[in-house]
Amino acid sequence: MSSTPATSFTLAGVRRGFVAAQPLAPGVVVYGIVFGVLASERGLSWLQAMLMSAFVYSGSAQLAALQGWTGATLITPLIATVLVINARYVLYGAAIQPWLQGASRTQAYASLFVLGDGNWALSMREFHAGYRDAGFVFGTGIAMFAPWLLGTLGGHLMGHSVPDPAVLGLDFMLVAFAAAIGIAMWRGSGDLWPAAAAAAVALALHRWIPGGWYIVGAGIAAGIVGAMRYEKHGKSHGR
Repeated sequence: MSSTPATSFTLAGVRRGFVAAQPLAPGVVVYGIVFGVLASERGLSWLQAMLMSAFVYSGSAQLAALQGWTGATLITPLIATVLVINARYVLYGAAIQPWLQGASRTQAYASLFVLGDGNWALSMREFHAGYRDAGFVFGTGIAMFAPWLLGTLGGHLMGHSVPDPAVLGLDFMLVAFAAAIGIAMWRGSGDLWPAAAAAAVALALHRWIPGGWYIVGAGIAAGIVGAMRYEKHGKSHGR
């Protein structure tokens, strides 16, 4: 790799990242509000919702966890759901590691703590453009982490005045989010196989196994089928 690791982590970089991420902040607030409303509807206290947003910090994983949240919630499938959906952050961290080599351990860990989909994409774009101040990663992260917490709190407070979130379509948020990601990543008819495997496993688990295991099973099934097709495709091209 010819990319040169970052050699600085400055306040100017943090400020630049914070400003660069502002166009994404309103969307993050709205997303947080949706989670807050649904968390209130599921019986979480405002503190529980805030702690979940702070330490899980993943709208898709948190909404998926709420799908299986009941009065007798099973903790294991909820944890497994969060781990499966958030597995992408392992790849995010590996991709951004060359840049964070220029930061101290504390600065790097702080930047990774507030790392999300949006600011990761912004940071990688800046890195490939030649910018080498790792403060940008932390700045973009804070610019999205704070609105996420604010939205969660606001949504939870609003939740008491929303008698039925389903009337506003808020319960459809996770499905809409997943569909948007799927469309953006669509590469052709070959992607139907992982989708079909996920749907089949989800339907079977939802029917026969209580809890949120259908989300976990669907993710694992899609991953396995996708990996098998990738290996087959690679070998057929002489990889």
